[in-house]
Amino acid sequence: MPTGLLPVAAPTGAAAPTEPQAVAEAFLAHLAASDLPAALDLLATDVDYVNVGLPTIRGRKAVGKALGGLSGPKFGFEVYLHAISADGGTVLTERTDVIIAGPLRAQFWVWGRFDVVDGQITLWRDSFDFVDVLRGVVRGVVGIALPGLRPKAPAGLDVAPGR
Repeated sequence: MPTGLLPVAAPTGAAAPTEPQAVAEAFLAHLAASDLPAALDLLATDVDYVNVGLPTIRGRKAVGKALGGLSGPKFGFEVYLHAISADGGTVLTERTDVIIAGPLRAQFWVWGRFDVVDGQITLWRDSFDFVDVLRGVVRGVVGIALPGLRPKAPAGLDVAPGR
């Protein structure tokens, strides 16, 4: 998948990616496509999922439980890559993540790190500004009442993440 596509698109084909950047992109794309089983298949059984400032979630099964709500009928997830870079098995992303809950659309900036070993993510660490997340939720709530102010998907790579 070429770098910089907005939004991240689900991979096609039967073969699972093995290159670290392709694994990270496929993982995010599967989450955005509400294909949690395919996303979880890209995680190592002993993966660590870290949202900086929150407790670490350890293990594929626990991550699946934490993400389970995103695949519900009224919930969704979108991701827009602003930048991605790989050095060996480490992949760094700068992106806009969008959490959708019914009519609420909250989007915010996320910096992510994925450590990939043998085609599986062993570490998924996301960092974000809690104030930016709060701003995204407030804007999403206002957008419910005033649809003209509802957050829209980023228009391009040069648009600040989360805006």
